[in-house]
Amino acid sequence: MDALINNIKQWTFENFPEKLAAAMPKLISFILVMVIGFWLAKLAGDIIVKILESKNVDKSMYRFVKRSTVIFLRIIVSVIALEQIGVHVNAFITALGAAGITAGLGLQNSISQLASGVQILFNKPFKSGDFVEIGNVKGKVREIRFMYTTLVTNDNKLIVVPNQTITTSTLVNYTARDKIRLDLTYTVSYDDDIEKVKKVLAKVVENEPLLLKEPEYTVGVYNHGSSGVDIACFVWCKSEDYWPAFFSMQEKVKKAFDKNGIHIPYDQLDVHMINKESD
Repeated sequence: MDALINNIKQWTFENFPEKLAAAMPKLISFILVMVIGFWLAKLAGDIIVKILESKNVDKSMYRFVKRSTVIFLRIIVSVIALEQIGVHVNAFITALGAAGITAGLGLQNSISQLASGVQILFNKPFKSGDFVEIGNVKGKVREIRFMYTTLVTNDNKLIVVPNQTITTSTLVNYTARDKIRLDLTYTVSYDDDIEKVKKVLAKVVENEPLLLKEPEYTVGVYNHGSSGVDIACFVWCKSEDYWPAFFSMQEKVKKAFDKNGIHIPYDQLDVHMINKESD
């Protein structure tokens, strides 16, 4: 850098044409390296996006990876171009490296979040639009970013979950598979005919269009409760139809029970009074 500054100081009005002619090859080389290098950096970013698309990586990652790649390559191109005109950047690179180490020590938590984001995007435990449960939070995945993931709950709340929390928690993805089992339980009175109850439930299941024919449904006695008999009804539906099928079954079963005189009991408690005659 000092040599370049001293060389520029030697330029005068009288020797300008001579100096310019001597510097022209280096200037042309500098411009060509910058123009071609910046173009190749952009091309490399586009190619990486194509690769990510072929690997079905979530779209949330495309912009960040492309920009990071282009910026990194353009810095390298700039360093090479500056070398062409006699600017030595070794000291600058050393200082930049030292600053990077210092910043890294102060941003350990952010770096951990970033690493977790990369892990999520490449391992793909879920994608945008999936309905997931992370710890005690449930919602549809809205966006996956490198530092955090946003979920939208059923009541339209937006929840921001740090990516490090996701990679260290138990994750349940309700829509990862194309179909899911819907587990329903209905309590009926001990006075009701169990076989009749099972037939009524079977008829509701078979007439519900949101449920799948395969795998086959299951209806049976699940538990003898304190107030009634619990009847299990295990049915299958498409993952995206989980909640519509749930609500439809709850409504139609109630109507079918009412129509067939099947009682859903209230909680009850039997109290036995013992009278002791005094002596």
